[in-house]
Amino acid sequence: MSGHGVKAEKLFRDGYNCSQSVLLAFGDITGLEDETAARLSSSFGGGIGRMREVCGAVSGGCMVLGLIKGYRDPDDREAKKAHYALIREFADRFKEINGSMICRELLSGVDTARGGDPEPRTEEYYKKRPCAELCRQAAEILDDMLDL
Repeated sequence: MSGHGVKAEKLFRDGYNCSQSVLLAFGDITGLEDETAARLSSSFGGGIGRMREVCGAVSGGCMVLGLIKGYRDPDDREAKKAHYALIREFADRFKEINGSMICRELLSGVDTARGGDPEPRTEEYYKKRPCAELCRQAAEILDDMLDL
């Protein structure tokens, strides 16, 4: 297990959402302050606002890749092309391990109704969800891709 993977898993178990957990785990690399990272990624938990769409761990990973390897010149087509290829590689690697990157598909056996209030973080909550492990996996893929 990578250091960032362990940290991302712990952050999720500490109560952060999946996207926050991955982005916060890479604060030593991105340079983002924890408050900024937590706020920036807060909307992406539960598959974007509990809509159960793209897994928040994947969204957080994309933010990490954007901060570290992203492009900023809108006219630099080659940089844009290279960055999108990097994002697809990350998503493909996540899907290869988990079969999907869609929240509702990853939460087999869990109520995946769109919306609703977040559930209290109890031991039972963690037993029925793979989210902490998904955060760890996303961070480990990032570590591998970034040679960390």
